[in-house]
Amino acid sequence: MRIPGPEEIRALHEKHAPSAEAFALVHTHCEVVWSIAERLVSASRLDVDVELVRAGCLLHDIGVYRLYGDDGRLDHGNYIRHGLLGHELLGHEGLPEPLRRFCSHHTGVGVTKDDVLRQNLPIPPADYLAVTREERLVMYADKFHSKSRPSAFLSPDAYAAHVRRFGEEKVAAFQALRAEFGDPDLDRPVPGGGASARP
Repeated sequence: MRIPGPEEIRALHEKHAPSAEAFALVHTHCEVVWSIAERLVSASRLDVDVELVRAGCLLHDIGVYRLYGDDGRLDHGNYIRHGLLGHELLGHEGLPEPLRRFCSHHTGVGVTKDDVLRQNLPIPPADYLAVTREERLVMYADKFHSKSRPSAFLSPDAYAAHVRRFGEEKVAAFQALRAEFGDPDLDRPVPGGGASARP
């Protein structure tokens, strides 16, 4: 499988971003997530396909662009759909399924068919769970940076507290990822990353 490099992925972001502001928000977040994943790989000498992880990090949120309306506003009410929209977008671009899955399988700590039905989510009922180690790493690294304005880092404890509202099983899933990959070093600056980690 051919894996696109950072410049090719940046060009995809530029092609699909509806505005310079949207590009800056989404692409910068994707780069920050890659920086976090790279630190986790280095710190624990993780046995993963690093090129695949990098591409997954840089592509995972590309579907967010499809949630911008003509007025330039993001449709927050349908945000859960951004993963599937990204999966579809990358399919139209001819990218293979393993890369497309980083979009549709990174939300939260995994979205189950039961979650979709119980919460009446606007996506087809199915399991959207990270399966491969690379998918799990991208999903995990994504939990530590928020695209909110201003963008900010979340500490592991802050994310665990955040995800608790979706049930203790989600906290357990996050703690399993934490045990697998370790805590990221968020004390060192990350380019374009925004504010430091919340306690």
